[in-house]
Amino acid sequence: MQPFRTAALSIAALVGLSLPVLAADGLAPRDEPAKTLPVPDTVSPELQAVIAQPLHDGWNTPPTTPDGWRDLAAKLEAGLGPQVAPMAERLRVDIRPDTIDGVKVYRVTPRDLPPANAHRLLVHVHGGCYVLNPRLAALPEAVMMAGIARMPVIAVDYRMPPEAYFPAALDDAETVYKAAIATVPPANVGVFGSSAGGALTLETVLRAKRDALPMPGAIAPGTPMSDATKRGDSFRTNALVDNVLVSPDGFCHAATLFYAQGHDLADPMLSPVYGDLHGFPPTMLTTGTRDLLLSNTVRVQQKLHEAGVEADLQVFEGMAHAQFYRDDRIPEDRLAFEQLAGFFDRHLGR
Repeated sequence: MQPFRTAALSIAALVGLSLPVLAADGLAPRDEPAKTLPVPDTVSPELQAVIAQPLHDGWNTPPTTPDGWRDLAAKLEAGLGPQVAPMAERLRVDIRPDTIDGVKVYRVTPRDLPPANAHRLLVHVHGGCYVLNPRLAALPEAVMMAGIARMPVIAVDYRMPPEAYFPAALDDAETVYKAAIATVPPANVGVFGSSAGGALTLETVLRAKRDALPMPGAIAPGTPMSDATKRGDSFRTNALVDNVLVSPDGFCHAATLFYAQGHDLADPMLSPVYGDLHGFPPTMLTTGTRDLLLSNTVRVQQKLHEAGVEADLQVFEGMAHAQFYRDDRIPEDRLAFEQLAGFFDRHLGR
């Protein structure tokens, strides 16, 4: 390598260029000058308004105490919860709280359930970095799926810090999954969720494999938090571009550390991209071009392909983290769930 390096130095001097400073691993990083990113004109006006929103409030000032996290969850629920009932009315679904083997859930059921879907069931695990979106705040994604796919959904209102830490959320998701496959054939069951819910979807299947449970018919992890160790290109390229998560060192990483309570972040039950994905059911992943977790999502698809698993990927123009399930009135959001509905319809038994 030394003769090449010497020649490169000579050529650089000859043409008046300077070589990049190499990182410790000998690979040159890409230095990018500051630039302005316009709102793309290639998306709907409704999505343009979402993309134009400022960086997520409080992204760099996460709570530092258990009470602080509890208060933040309550504040966000107070803002998001009231949006659920109007969405349910628009999409013609009914919501009923219930408990399954000690786990709090919501049963979200289409009012016009087609006979073809009467023996199908979807299990939903919500996002929120493992510490946010309790109770009604957990439901927008479940309501959109039930209303657009016209399939019954059980939404898991799993335990969260500071009342319960890792692996409580995963324990609750597995408990509900076990109950679901005892109710309908496993091939008729789908599991879905986004962000932490996307990670929990993957983790639930890993747990099912470990415990020799039947696989679900299909899963749909949206923009999964599949690598809690913050590895992945888009953690850098989309930092301060994603107006939801904003930074790999922001509130969501702090929340994950709070949930993990010192547990190894590379454990596949926290970072499922490091798990054995052989034998997984057909999978559909969703992300956006401005998503901080774009790489997390792409890497899961690549690993699934390497394991011989059918894995589809939909990537939405301009979207930051998990912006595809917030509002059924945004055309791209509806399209995302129409695609997910078609995916589950193709792969679930009847």
